[in-house]
Amino acid sequence: MTTTAHAFPKVHNAAWPGLVGKEEGTDHPPIALDRMLDLTAAAEVDGRRFDGIDLFLSEPHTSIDADDSELAALADRVLSRDLVIGSLVAPVWAPTGGGSAMGTAEERAAFLTQVRKACRIAQRLREMGVRPYGIVRIDSACGVAEWSAAPAAAQRAIAATFAEAVRIAEDHGERLAAEGEICWGGMHSWRHMVELLEAVGRPDVLGFQADMAHTLLYMLGYNAPEHRILPEDHDWSDREAFDAAYRELTAVLRPWTIDFHVAQNDATVFGSGSHDRTGRHCLPKDPNGRLDVTHHAGFWLRGDDGEPLRAVAHVCWDGCMFPNAVMEDQATWNDVLATLLAVRDAHGWS
Repeated sequence: MTTTAHAFPKVHNAAWPGLVGKEEGTDHPPIALDRMLDLTAAAEVDGRRFDGIDLFLSEPHTSIDADDSELAALADRVLSRDLVIGSLVAPVWAPTGGGSAMGTAEERAAFLTQVRKACRIAQRLREMGVRPYGIVRIDSACGVAEWSAAPAAAQRAIAATFAEAVRIAEDHGERLAAEGEICWGGMHSWRHMVELLEAVGRPDVLGFQADMAHTLLYMLGYNAPEHRILPEDHDWSDREAFDAAYRELTAVLRPWTIDFHVAQNDATVFGSGSHDRTGRHCLPKDPNGRLDVTHHAGFWLRGDDGEPLRAVAHVCWDGCMFPNAVMEDQATWNDVLATLLAVRDAHGWS
């Protein structure tokens, strides 16, 4: 396990980059969960390793209908590699058995069924001793275009569905985090995201999942130009202006943040397979990356007084839709681990 001056936040890899955007019809087939676990366990930087992994509750990785014997086997596979499980992604989208959170009664019922199944799995893994922390991640499972046809009504419907999801999570002793990403209707701008969280009004159960790649696109007003923070003619060499804009974004969203993804982005969008265009994830050393990852992670992980917050027990690397050749290269995960450790060394606590 990881040895460092700071015990927290723990550092995790994510399994879903082996699935997202890699379905049939793409150039890159899914990467098996065991392969993702092996790559995670093998990563090492100066004797330090990943503490755990976050999972996507969908085939071909983990069935949302997995029974206790299957979950016990999953726990053994993870623990045998000296890892633990953290956050889980609920498969709330129609192609994976869910439905739109603003849709018909049947679609919303399907959404909530997937949340209930995910929370059951989260609870059981916690009880099995393999999941000491983490949340269950959700989004609205609807597109920006359909939301925009009737924004006020759509937002009320999503809030009502999320409120039901909160009750389900509470019954299982779990917390939910809504993923801030420009491709999800009602969550596609930082202002709409906060409006939705406030409408539900349960910060003890429903919080925000901040991904550094996706939230950068919030600042640029993709899919919500009226909420753009950085001007269109922004000079990327002007770090002072960028930090001021980043501070404005994080001041609003940080109080809601209970799950955090360290990531890099080049201020462009990208989509693959059925995944709509969203913030393009870049490798940690990508020269086109617009973020100083360690520096800007501190805007999320430290409070206004400059002291480290303890709102998240672990941070996770999220890097979706990379070519499989990149994913299968062990050096990729060593670089990712080094980036996460740098974030913890700079902003962690004991």
